[in-house]
Amino acid sequence: MKLIERTEYLDTLKNVRGTPDIKVITGIRRSGKSKLLESFAEWIAKNDKKANIIKINFNLTKFEKLQNYSALEEYAEQAYKPKKTNYLFIDEVQLCDSFEKALNSLHATEKFDIYVTGSNAFLLSSDLATLFTGRTFEIPVFPFSFAEYTKYYKPKKMEDSFESYLKEGGMAGSFLYKTESEKFRYVNEDVFNTLVIRDIVKKYKIRNKVFLEKLIDFLMDNVGNITSIRNVAKTISTTGDKTNHKTIGSYIDYLCKAFAFYKIRRFDIRGKRYLTTEDKYYLSDHSFRYARLGTRNMDYGHVYENMVAMELLRRGYQLYVGVLYKKEIDFVAMKHDEKLYIQVSDNISDKKTFERETAPLLGIKDAYPKMLIARTNHETTQYEGIRIVDVSRWLLGMD
Repeated sequence: MKLIERTEYLDTLKNVRGTPDIKVITGIRRSGKSKLLESFAEWIAKNDKKANIIKINFNLTKFEKLQNYSALEEYAEQAYKPKKTNYLFIDEVQLCDSFEKALNSLHATEKFDIYVTGSNAFLLSSDLATLFTGRTFEIPVFPFSFAEYTKYYKPKKMEDSFESYLKEGGMAGSFLYKTESEKFRYVNEDVFNTLVIRDIVKKYKIRNKVFLEKLIDFLMDNVGNITSIRNVAKTISTTGDKTNHKTIGSYIDYLCKAFAFYKIRRFDIRGKRYLTTEDKYYLSDHSFRYARLGTRNMDYGHVYENMVAMELLRRGYQLYVGVLYKKEIDFVAMKHDEKLYIQVSDNISDKKTFERETAPLLGIKDAYPKMLIARTNHETTQYEGIRIVDVSRWLLGMD
């Protein structure tokens, strides 16, 4: 498979090199965590003459003997070299029994610069503080962005590339397959079913796997819509599956912890407070939706919304759904002192659609930037202080 340098992630790793934290690379399975760790190790080997790189990949059978925390710790200590900068790289760390004991002990010696990756359901961002008594620095890794997709394929026509990415998404392993059906089969069976659902069922000892799959299909079909857990429970109960909102809430939490979905809370713009009910959920990669549910009824507006949500998260923004006088703004994106108000739509050539999409933004009276992202196929324009931006250009960072 052709590899591309994921520059932003590598830069992050370079910037935190040498810090006392345990660096933990998280993200959904097959999003490129292992390749990123490999690339960083290669960069260190070229740029640090005093480097002693200790690499352990629990996917390889030669490291099976280290699947006990004491054996792992002993191996690292034996590989340690005084007067060197000792880097410890561990891939799929969760395959080592009680791995956190070894890492906490090695971290306490202050002799190693430690980097780890793990399974999406067994090394969760929410578990880091509990697992590691020392400091951790999390590097979240997402599937390929549209910019990375074009870097991989180097298309002659950007429009054709965007239409392909719209269906294929950013799970790089699917790029090796030639037909759409083969790509979707890989995304659904090899990634989502095998590596997401299986891991969740195993970790949380879920007995009713069929029910979990029904919930996943519901959330995928509902991407971009406000989701009430109580209403989800009622809807699924109509199919004959008895459940309650507590079970639904727990299952959705498992899916979010496994990076299959991302929960976006609602924010009252006028009252400047967070609302506690009815959130939105977005897929870590929009290809999962089409791989499971098919492409017959393409809901472009909500797919664009999903793509924009994930891109904003890649760019380091905190995301909220804005609420103002019962009107909804798709995203309130915040980073440090920066704030953006964003609406996402499909085709805004119709006057009524354009007015409907801009109305919530025009109702906001503060001076923060406002943007309407849609499939315009044109360069950026302005309307009453709102930037009208083509979605493909925005995803590429051109506007």
